[in-house]
Amino acid sequence: MKDTVDPIPAEQAGDQEGFANRKLIRPSLSRNDHNHNHAHNHAPSERRDRSAAPAKKTAPTEQTNAENFYYQKQMQAKTPMVVVLRDGEEVHGYIEWYDKQCIKLNRNGAPNLMIYKPAIKYMFKEGENGKK
Repeated sequence: MKDTVDPIPAEQAGDQEGFANRKLIRPSLSRNDHNHNHAHNHAPSERRDRSAAPAKKTAPTEQTNAENFYYQKQMQAKTPMVVVLRDGEEVHGYIEWYDKQCIKLNRNGAPNLMIYKPAIKYMFKEGENGKK
């Protein structure tokens, strides 16, 4: 008569046991723990003083939302605007909506326009001197 054998092959059984005992080790990436002690031989007291110093300021965000704020303000007030295109053409109207790539300009007595932002040279409120 045959002896009964585990249904799991020997290679897998060893792997599973080793896998259960493994621990995930993640290095600490904070500046205080990641000093380059090999390049600089400082006394322990100097390292403590440096770690007590305030952290460096982070860089400002790239997007200030100033453009969005300006469009929102002009849309809510329905401010008459003059949009000067790259070819020098001036288009008059008020901004109905905008998105990342274009604005929709409503005009009185003329068709409404959707203008791609790269085609705009500059814009100003109607009645202001917009010559550049």
